[in-house]
Amino acid sequence: MIKFIKRITKRAYVKWLKWNRDNRTDANNKVSETEQMCMSITRSLITHSDSKFLLAPLSGKRYIKNSEKGLFIILDRGTISLTNHVYHYDVNLTERNWERLIKMYDGKVETIRQEYEDQIMSQIQNSLHIIQDKLKSSI
Repeated sequence: MIKFIKRITKRAYVKWLKWNRDNRTDANNKVSETEQMCMSITRSLITHSDSKFLLAPLSGKRYIKNSEKGLFIILDRGTISLTNHVYHYDVNLTERNWERLIKMYDGKVETIRQEYEDQIMSQIQNSLHIIQDKLKSSI
């Protein structure tokens, strides 16, 4: 009986959260057309095969560079800075869109890291004993 009550309570809580999320009327939650376009451009550069990624650990900035398209994007604390040789845009994002974009960026960087690690580990051919023997023979 206790499990049944817990389950019903959890279901009611989740329904309340969904209802509360869907019924927000804040003007801040409305996404402008500029923000939508900038997010679309950023997402397409994240998935583009020629994009280069850089993460600054101290400042928390994330960089995307695509030489083929001539675009450079800086992601910094809820702001996207889109730069080309002709124009520069700074667009502020809503918190929800910022978190989505960062999750996508971090996922892509993590995928690239995993590929590098797999490539490095696949090239291991020597055991520690062979390396030790090579070092002893050279000394």
